[in-house]
Amino acid sequence: MSSWAGGLARAAAAPVVCAAALIGLLSAWVSAGGAGTIARVRIEVRLAAIPMTSFLSQGAPSSAHTYLTIRNLAGAPDELTGAASPAARRVTLTTGPVTIPAHGDVTFTPFGPDVTLAGVRHLVAGQRVPLTLVFRHAGRITVEATVTAPGTP
Repeated sequence: MSSWAGGLARAAAAPVVCAAALIGLLSAWVSAGGAGTIARVRIEVRLAAIPMTSFLSQGAPSSAHTYLTIRNLAGAPDELTGAASPAARRVTLTTGPVTIPAHGDVTFTPFGPDVTLAGVRHLVAGQRVPLTLVFRHAGRITVEATVTAPGTP
């Protein structure tokens, strides 16, 4: 019986040594940063609005500026890379991609970073317009921007 137990121990020794070596190498790789960082990206969009003063309501396609504030609740920065809306032929980021800092806010207005809807028509006060924002890490987030009457936020 002792020779059977000895043979079993010799047969198991190689896989156990290999597993221990692999665990050691993987631990060193993770400690050195080779596995990268894992960050939960969480984005919050507040005050999404399209002021009526930014477009023509007589039926001719026009442009509309979108006011919104994007807050990054995560510990890693993210980047707004694009946007789309069924209410517009085209949606552009006038300054190109915009970095949203970790634990920070970026406010979009016509006087800074801006999301512009081109080719909009027939928007009325109180209407809710779907706006899909595309982030490098958080992916696609769809919000509803409210069309606001002149003189209101």
